[in-house]
Amino acid sequence: MGKIKIAVNGFGVIGKRVAEAISLQDDMELVGIGDVASDWRIKAAANTYEVFANTEEGRAAMIKQGIKVAGDLNDLLDAAAVVVDCAPKKFGAQNAEKYRKAGVKFIVQGGEKHETTGHSFSAESNYESALGRESTRVVSCNTTSIVRSLGALKRAGLLKKARGTLLRRATDPWESHKNGIMNTLVPEPEIPSHQGPDARSVDPDLDVVTAAVKVPETLSHLHYWTVQLNKPVTKEEVLAAFSGSTRTAFINMSDELSANNAVKELMLDLGRPHGDMYEVAIWEDMLKVEDDELYYAYLVDNQSIVIPEVIDAIRALTGIESDPEKSIDKTNRSLGMKQRFV
Repeated sequence: MGKIKIAVNGFGVIGKRVAEAISLQDDMELVGIGDVASDWRIKAAANTYEVFANTEEGRAAMIKQGIKVAGDLNDLLDAAAVVVDCAPKKFGAQNAEKYRKAGVKFIVQGGEKHETTGHSFSAESNYESALGRESTRVVSCNTTSIVRSLGALKRAGLLKKARGTLLRRATDPWESHKNGIMNTLVPEPEIPSHQGPDARSVDPDLDVVTAAVKVPETLSHLHYWTVQLNKPVTKEEVLAAFSGSTRTAFINMSDELSANNAVKELMLDLGRPHGDMYEVAIWEDMLKVEDDELYYAYLVDNQSIVIPEVIDAIRALTGIESDPEKSIDKTNRSLGMKQRFV
């Protein structure tokens, strides 16, 4: 089987990272990116990728800015077997009908509702249920972290119920000058917040409740969890359970990795593109077990944690790899993922 031809529609925070990750895969080929903008992001993209204009207004704006346009959205979809929709929230649901009409498989992001595709995806939990489907939705950054970490406990037979508090970054770093918050905290108006029910769209058996607060920073999210286990265990048994997910990593306060800015700097020092962290970073030396209760905290890189999931979702939809472990391992190696950074 030759390389699967992939289109990326929307070249923002997620789109550019998906495009870069696709380019690292030996079984995928990126045929182009679609967008409506003509700003610095698309100018930079045009140096590497074929650019397609989704609207006539977008085409005119791109040409005016000196951006070479390879075609329109229909041309892009005609060239692809799968399109990864990375458009802003709610646009993915609108685009879904275009993808269906074009007969192309598609992936939307966690900002869309589960009903957009009828399937929500996280590779370690439900890869096989996505095999051969027309479409799926890769759940959001926070939900991805919940499913990975609680899923690891569940697979080890330890998880009874989990209650989490999420400290959510206010906005993406590149647009913090536009709509961030300063000198305030903004609680989500309902408990549970949407992430808990969203995690159950992937694994209905998870007993999880979340509460969330938006905080005035943009580097990452921070989660605090209290988990009731099925039995009294040791800390070592819990760490072994978390290690069952190849997409969790351990960090330590004793290494001076005591805040998200330090972890971000570590990712840059490790040469990660954009300083990205694809793993859930759990503080090992903070984690505490008392009888059948577990307390822990971790960081979520909101810009990159879903990228490996998207790559695996492509393989599942197209069936180019039916074995979840083989796809996950291939993706992990291509992105340089690890369970200990230092």
